[in-house]
Amino acid sequence: MGQDKEAFKTRVHKWAEKLNVQVQVISIRSMKNKWASYTPKSGLLIFNIELLEMDDDVCNYVIVHELLHNQAPNHGKLWKSLMTAHLGDYKEIESKLKHPS
Repeated sequence: MGQDKEAFKTRVHKWAEKLNVQVQVISIRSMKNKWASYTPKSGLLIFNIELLEMDDDVCNYVIVHELLHNQAPNHGKLWKSLMTAHLGDYKEIESKLKHPS
């Protein structure tokens, strides 16, 4: 477990390409209250540095979660169906973030 920043950024770019989302800047830094944030207008994605120590499925969840906000600004039906389409049972992964072991 654990990956470097460049490997993580490569993963983000692969997902962005797959989801057809334009990403201008990827920042990885310490965040107190969030795992990530995305500003669609500027194409700025910020990820919590703690993700570098998490499992691949958790990283994918956070990346896809943020990128899908480009198409679905809230967590409504569209966002949920897109999450399921790309990650399957994402709620199980989500619970790992809320209750890390």
